[in-house]
Amino acid sequence: MCAQTKGMNSEVCRVVLKEFKISCATIILREDITVDQFIDVIEGNRAYLPVLYVFNKIDALTIEELDILDQMPNYVPISSQHEWNLEELMEEIWERCNMMRIYTKPRGQVPDYDEPVILHSEGNPTVEEFCNRIHRSLMDSFSHAWVWGKSAKHQPQRCGREHRLMDEDVVSIVKKAG
Repeated sequence: MCAQTKGMNSEVCRVVLKEFKISCATIILREDITVDQFIDVIEGNRAYLPVLYVFNKIDALTIEELDILDQMPNYVPISSQHEWNLEELMEEIWERCNMMRIYTKPRGQVPDYDEPVILHSEGNPTVEEFCNRIHRSLMDSFSHAWVWGKSAKHQPQRCGREHRLMDEDVVSIVKKAG
């Protein structure tokens, strides 16, 4: 049980379970929750989703008001009129959605930074998953890949299908001859 600061403890847990006529249960709390969240889980009728608050018109706020907003979790202040903090908002969305951009590089050309291949970053996708995202039959003629970026030990690095990619890597696929 992790530290509970929002009102949950073993006695409250026992009383709530008694109300729901649950007499024998093992409860493991892996995060700090409220009593209402605990009841919702027992009832099974709520789903809690991550949230990101976007506050617009920060150009109209004072420094004191911004300091108050700064105490709030999960927020990004922006000004769409002046285009302030829009890059930070985009980065936060990418991070929260666990997405990563992998750029393609045709042989003898510059990388295509305009249209990346979007992959989910849970477990860092492999070169094989990247190839399958482009086209299912690509792995049939796959020889190796050249990778530039954070996942490469040197620039470029020759990699096989099991190499784990990272955000904003550049990949050039080399097919088998013949």
